[in-house]
Amino acid sequence: MKILMAIPNISEGRNPKVIDDVAEAIKSVAGVRFLGTAPDEDHNRTVFSYLGEPEAVLAATKLMAEATFALVDMTKQTGAHPRMGALDVAPFVPIKGVEMSEAVGIARQFGKWVGDRGIPVYYYEEAATSPQRINLAEVRKGQYEGLKEKLADPAWAPDEGPAQFVPRTGAVLTCARMPLVAFNVNLWTENVQIAKKIAEAVRYIGGGYRYVRAMGLALEGTGMVQVSMNLINYIKTPIPRVLETIKSEADRYGVAVAGTELIGLMPSKAVEEIMRFYVRCHDFTSDQLIEMNCLPE
Repeated sequence: MKILMAIPNISEGRNPKVIDDVAEAIKSVAGVRFLGTAPDEDHNRTVFSYLGEPEAVLAATKLMAEATFALVDMTKQTGAHPRMGALDVAPFVPIKGVEMSEAVGIARQFGKWVGDRGIPVYYYEEAATSPQRINLAEVRKGQYEGLKEKLADPAWAPDEGPAQFVPRTGAVLTCARMPLVAFNVNLWTENVQIAKKIAEAVRYIGGGYRYVRAMGLALEGTGMVQVSMNLINYIKTPIPRVLETIKSEADRYGVAVAGTELIGLMPSKAVEEIMRFYVRCHDFTSDQLIEMNCLPE
């Protein structure tokens, strides 16, 4: 059996009715297992997770996109998280029996379908059409507010759809990639500059870890700020290594870690390094988890 996972992020995290309606569109497709949602009010963003046979996942993603385009209006959207559109990103992740090339094919089928609806589409990560489009942060630079100007630049002509700004939907970014870990660290301070400096210290483009993308955000009304991250290779850059670095950097400013957040799902292999580092169970593997031994072959 082939298993492909989709992890779309929409630019709505505050309206439960919209989130539920988008989830129901996904659930309506036979053969798709819906894994859950992760809404965030500060980011004004929701992550959906589901998996199944590639064609079923593609069908569910099309229905998810239709619901998002109908329900999310970017002309009224605000939030702390960078975004370019109502359906901001739609990554496809090979889980079992699916080669990366096949996941790229699904991403591009989806991208063409969206483009044929008159919405600009960019491919990134493994689906990228040029080296400058591999990095999500580079593709999303300027965000929704700068999209009209970006589309007017021939160097940033969309991969699918018209080079035309669509105010309601913005643009869609879709890709194929390995699983990543979306991991946030909250700090007990209202000084967002501290979070931004720590994010710069741990992210690759600031001289930090090769497989970390990070930004500093204010969490309004909480008395906290956040270092929001994507660990794009959790094996080469494990969660404990990044967390301990953030704790050390925060200590320089006399700031304590208030807590952490895991957004969406995490591979079991990422848990192994947490067990080895914090519990010091150095030979631990995910095969020792009861649930992992109950999964069908």
